Amino acid sequence: MRAKGARPHSVGFLDALTSTEPTTNKASGVAVVALVAASAAVAQSFGRFAFGVVLPAVRDDLGISNTVAGLIATLNVAAYLIGTMAVAALTSKLRLQSVMRIGLMFSVTGLVLASVSPGPVLLGIAMFLAGFGGACIWIPAPAIAADAMRPEQRAMAIGFVASGMGIGIVFSGQIAAWARSSMGDEGWRTVYAILASIAVVVSIAVFLLIDHRQDQKSSGGGVGGFSALKQMRGWLPLTVAYTCFGFMYLLILAFLTTRLEDDNGWTTSRASLAFTLIGVALIFGGPLSVAMVNRVGARAVLVGAFSIWSVIALALLPGWPIPTYVLAILIGILFSTIPSTITVYVVQNTSINNYGPAFSAATLAFGVAQMVSPQIGGLVADAAGSFALVFVLSSVVAGLGAITALRLPKTPSDFMRDELPQR
Repeated sequence: MRAKGARPHSVGFLDALTSTEPTTNKASGVAVVALVAASAAVAQSFGRFAFGVVLPAVRDDLGISNTVAGLIATLNVAAYLIGTMAVAALTSKLRLQSVMRIGLMFSVTGLVLASVSPGPVLLGIAMFLAGFGGACIWIPAPAIAADAMRPEQRAMAIGFVASGMGIGIVFSGQIAAWARSSMGDEGWRTVYAILASIAVVVSIAVFLLIDHRQDQKSSGGGVGGFSALKQMRGWLPLTVAYTCFGFMYLLILAFLTTRLEDDNGWTTSRASLAFTLIGVALIFGGPLSVAMVNRVGARAVLVGAFSIWSVIALALLPGWPIPTYVLAILIGILFSTIPSTITVYVVQNTSINNYGPAFSAATLAFGVAQMVSPQIGGLVADAAGSFALVFVLSSVVAGLGAITALRLPKTPSDFMRDELPQR
């Protein structure tokens, strides 16, 4: 026990994650996790995934082609990739809290611009800013949330950060449905105005209430953070597995509604319900996955999750209503389980000197796969005349992810060690 008022050599991120006491914030530990989860919703659900929900309305209201709409979406993903590289560099100069604050400012600016965009040019700029901000928020978020809790609660805190993304997806989807039904295609700007207002409130709360103390910044991680990533044990299979996830999940999420409507004859409302169930289930996937990681380890959870996804992708092909709804729930759980488990693994196997750059590099590989996945899926669908082979491709890539995850170390390491193992 330290004497009251005594100051250790470092009172920041490193000591907090290797001691029995959580970091002292202006808000309590649970409140910090909740605010970080809300920030994750701003980063991913509002700044990235909301565009897919309003895309048909944006396309029809602005009178743009699918090609232009796709370009806007690509700008968002490209900005996210640039953001991951920027975070790798910024974490060697700025604290994680500062990087997340920068991300919130970019995301809020993007959402505000989207709400007043008169045409595709400004909307493209808005989506670029939101994508860049999303990376700056998402990468520091797990570490800040974990640092607010005691050691035995830190992995669960990371799981709840992913839950924030699920809540945001459900909320933005419901707001979009209401706006389109009451205001028509022009209602998409109202959707972004509401999301921007919430983002402003979340940002103010984060700036005022989260005081994440970090005396030691991350060290340089090389170009894109890959030098830091290579110092993490199991870095190659983890990165390949994360890349498989980035490719396989969008083949399902991007084309599920279209597959159900075009190939299986579903109505729009029934297909939308299936997508909503994915968002609802995503809320619970993070905490459930972390609980499983604590029991059997990240390796076993990832192997199981990838294997189940491989089966689900094929089971969706018949398009039977009740089974499809059940499978949609499982997809939502796995959609949260895999990235949450990967995040926990990175946190468990990096030090303060390497976390920011290492996670940035892994996220960059994931993002590249995420960017090319819809294009490849669309080409396959056009060539085959249906989306059946797209789902088969997702199943195959998920199987590759399971095989790769088997290469991860079996024994989990301590949660955020002071030093990396000597090689």
